[in-house]
Amino acid sequence: MKTTDANSASGRPHPAVLTDFDDTAAVQNVAEMLLNRFGDPDWKDVRQSFRDGHMDLKEYQEITFRNIRADRATMQSYVKEHASLRPYFRELWGFCQSNNIPMAVVSQGLDFYIEALLEREGVGRVPVYAVDTEFQDGVISYHYNHTYPGKESQGNSKGFVVESFQNRGCHVFFAGDGRSDLEAARVADVIFAHSTLAKFCDEESITYQPFNDFGGMLVSVQQFSKHAPENEAGNELEKGLGN
Repeated sequence: MKTTDANSASGRPHPAVLTDFDDTAAVQNVAEMLLNRFGDPDWKDVRQSFRDGHMDLKEYQEITFRNIRADRATMQSYVKEHASLRPYFRELWGFCQSNNIPMAVVSQGLDFYIEALLEREGVGRVPVYAVDTEFQDGVISYHYNHTYPGKESQGNSKGFVVESFQNRGCHVFFAGDGRSDLEAARVADVIFAHSTLAKFCDEESITYQPFNDFGGMLVSVQQFSKHAPENEAGNELEKGLGN
C-alpha cells in the first residue's frame, strides 16, 4: 500500500471536502439494502452482469430500480430505520460549517435515499451531487446533472464534480470505496480510500490515506486549514457550484 501524509500536497487557498455515499459516508450500501428489501428477486443477476463489465453503473442502476416494489416515502422510511452514517461524519460537517469550508456528498447513487439518511442524522443541509430522481405513477425517472459536456449518456461523473471545485480554487479532499470513485481519485488533491478504491489506487500508484471513518479526514482538514488563508469565500464557492 502506498500512502502519504494528507498535507504533503501543495496548498490551495480553500479546502473542500467531498465524499462518496454508499459504503463510505454510509456504513451500508444503501442502494443494495433497498434492492434486497424491495427489488426484483433477480436484481443480483443484473449486478453480476455489471461487475463482469457488460454494462455501466448507470444502466445497472436504472434496470434494478425499474422494478422496485415501493414508493419514495416507503423507501426513505426504510433507510431512516436501517442505515447509518460512519463515525465523525457529523463532526467533520460541523467543522466545515464553522470554518466556511465546502463539504458535499458526491454519488452515482439516487438522491432520495441519500437525502433520507442525511435528514435522519441531522445533517440534511449537506449538499448532494447525485442522480436526481422523480417519482410519477410508480415510475422513476433519472436526471444526470453533473456530467462532462458531451458525455451525458455516461451519467454523473465524480471526477467532473471534483474538478468543478478545483476550478474555483479548492484543494479537494475526497473519500471513496469503489470503481466509480477512481476517476475522482485520479484528480483529487488528497484521497482517503478503502476497499476496491484502495486496490485501484495501489495499481495506479495513486497516493492515498487509508479510510475507516471520518476521524482521519477531519484531522487532515483541520491541519490543512491551519496553514491555509482565511476561507471567507467558502460559502460563496459552494453557492456557485450549485447543489
